[in-house]
Parts: sequence; structure tokens; C-alpha cells
Amino acid sequence: MRDIEDFAAFVATLRAPDGVVAEMLRLHVADIYGASIAARATEEGQRLIAYARHLAAATGGSNCLDEIGLCCALARLSEVDDIHIGAMITAGALAVPAAFGMADRIAGCDRRDIAPAILAGYEAMVRMGRAINGPENHFRGIWTSYFVAPFGAAVVAARMLRLNERETAMALAQALAMCAPSAGDHESPSTTRWWAFGQAVRNGIGAALAAQAGFTADLNILRAKLFPGVFGITPDLAVVSGTAGQPLAMSEVSFKPWCAARQTMAATQALREVMARGVAADRIASVESFVVPLHLKMVAQTVDHEDRGSFMKSLPYQMAVAALAPDRRFDLAPAPDMPTPLMRDFMRRVTVSADRDLMAPYPGRWPARIVVTTRDGERHDHRVDEVPGDPGRLLDAPALAGKFRTLVGAAGVEDPERCWARALQLLAPEESGGAMPPAFGLDATDTGDRRK
Repeated sequence: MRDIEDFAAFVATLRAPDGVVAEMLRLHVADIYGASIAARATEEGQRLIAYARHLAAATGGSNCLDEIGLCCALARLSEVDDIHIGAMITAGALAVPAAFGMADRIAGCDRRDIAPAILAGYEAMVRMGRAINGPENHFRGIWTSYFVAPFGAAVVAARMLRLNERETAMALAQALAMCAPSAGDHESPSTTRWWAFGQAVRNGIGAALAAQAGFTADLNILRAKLFPGVFGITPDLAVVSGTAGQPLAMSEVSFKPWCAARQTMAATQALREVMARGVAADRIASVESFVVPLHLKMVAQTVDHEDRGSFMKSLPYQMAVAALAPDRRFDLAPAPDMPTPLMRDFMRRVTVSADRDLMAPYPGRWPARIVVTTRDGERHDHRVDEVPGDPGRLLDAPALAGKFRTLVGAAGVEDPERCWARALQLLAPEESGGAMPPAFGLDATDTGDRRK
């Protein structure tokens, strides 16, 4: 009955990576950095920044835990952050800003601990996402990344604070008691969804600080009645506690190749590949899309300008972008004139159905199949199991650099190339001429490259 203690021992002794893992981490950090900058240009991002200023004015000063939580919320709301699809977890948006934020804002934290703290955060969130069967429970109404956010933040904080094994275990147990299943389904530019995510991060860091101060918690919480009785979840405890024989969580994390819900991407990528073979958009009479049954309701929806998320979740819209406006695939928020009349016509030619045969590799893969019929009767049947950015189709540094430059350029960064160079050096400031200003902050000028 040492589930939490065993994982706490792993966290407390984790060291900085080297070799392939270090390079992988460097690219994930750069990718999340770009996502956090891009998010500031959205209405939701501006509201978070305004809230931080409102809070500081109302309370007579800023609070570092609130700032760190809101920085994590910025990266998460971008919808271009990384994702572990088998766990339905977006760990990077939490682990990366939280580790950097603690190093920059909390006394006693050392920048040399950032890399192992981030690795530990990925490991914690992915393991817990797997343990609670994240992909299935997501469609029961549990926002998995939000649910495990206090746990992930506590792990990052415990490593940054260099808590011992017992203190780390207490921090993790207290964080698990703070898990909440959902922030509600309200979707609008003023939604509190992202603010709530930041508060969950804040709670996790607070749990670690409480453990450092000597507070204790129920180390058997994963075996108690809370999870099955209240949440309807029976965690797979072996996934949480085991260390030997498990692949490194980060090695299974996918980069997002464009801005959309990951559930739409396999079918959209299939259309891109059919068109790359010479099938022009104006020749397409219909696109029959077949998706994992669990994804059907989510991706078959229409779009609503009051709900930014609807554009990312709508498979017909994402296909119209791929076919007719591929340069808009990185738009974090749709323009007022989107979709155009031509795109709406294309969307009407897209149907979406469930196919149980696609469940075989689920949840480790989220495949989709399409049948494109042209106006002259040609049929193109194509299936995609992995999209660019998945572990089996990795995006290399040049591809990630292109994504980064597009995102930060659209957000107003004057020199995206210089910003990318900085992003690649965030884990090694000594190589770039000394200490850097805070990398993840709410100040819109903190990149050093933004137009005034």
C-alpha cells in the first residue's frame, strides 16, 4: 500500500536528463513557450492578463502562485500545446510554465532543477491520466488535464522545492484531495474555464508548500472511497506507483501540428494526404469521415463565433481549412469572416460517422478513415493512424521552428527567429550570456521581442 510513497521516491530522486531525452525536453519547452506567447493575443488570454492586474490592484500586490497558475492557463488555452493521447493529458502546458515560474518567483528554487521538475510533471500527469482511464472518462464529462492538474503541479513544485520523499508524498496526497472533475461546459470568450485551470495549478503548488511547512495528508487516498464513490473512478494503482518497465512519459507525447482538437486531426490529415496526391478541392463532391465512436458527438458539431472551441472541435470546419485555407491552420481564434461562403459549402459536403473498427488501437492511437468522392466519380479511401507530431511521425526541429515562428509572429513578436533561438536556450541560460528575464510571465513585453 505504498502507491504514493513509491512515486514520491521516484520524483525526489529524479535527475536532469541527458542525450536524446534532453533534446526532446528542449523542443517541448520551446513548443510550450511559443504556445504561451501566442495565447496572449486571444481574447481569453487578454482576460487572464487583465484579471491578474485586477487581482493585484484589489489586494495591494501580486501573488506568485496566482501568476504561475495563470501562466499555465495561458499555455493550455492556446490549444497548440502538446498532448499524450493515450492518457488524454496535456502535461506540457502545466509542467513547463510551473517549473520556470517557481524558479523565477519562489525563494530557494534553483534553475538547475527545472529540467527534472518538468520531466516529473509529465510523468505524474500522464501516469494519473492513464490510471483513471482518461480518454474514456473525458467523455463522461471529466476534463482529465484539469482533474490531475493539482497532482501534476504538486509534483513539479515538490521537485523544485527539493522536498524529501515523505514531504513529497504528503504533497501529492493533499493535491489528490483537491482534484475536481470539471470546470463546466460554459464556452465563451469570458469563460472561467482557463482561470479554473490556473487555480488548480495554484492548489497543487500550495500543497507542496504546505508539506514543506509540515502539514500531512492521507497517503491512502487512492485506495479510499473518494475516487470510486464520488468520481466513479477506480484508479489503476500499478500505473501510478510503478517505475520499472514503463516508457518515459515524454517519449509518448505528441506535438500538435496545427491548432485544433486532436480528435479532428487524423481525419483532417487523411484529407490533406488525399489532396497531396492530386485531388483538388474543387473536384471534391463529398468527404465521408469515419471516427472513433467516442469522438463522434464532439467532432460532428457546427461552429459558433461565441465559442472559439467549436472551431477547433468541428471536423467539417477543420477539413474546410485544410482544403481551402491551409495558411489559417494556426489561427488560435477564428477571424470574423471565417468560415467563408466557399468554406461553408465545402463543410456541407463533409459527413461524419462512427466506425467501431477504429477502436482496435484506441486509446494509444486515435485513427480515422475518409472516403473522398470526386465530381467525376473517383473514390479515394484513406486511413490515418498517426498524424505529424505523434511519436511515430515526429516533428523535427525545423518543423517545430516553422510552427513557432508562425504562432509568435501572428501574436505580434517582431523577430520570431530570435525568439525561437531564445526558446531553445531556456534550459541553458548560461550558454546565452547569463541569466534571462522570466520566460513565462503575464507581462506582454517579457519576450524581449514584442512590438511596443
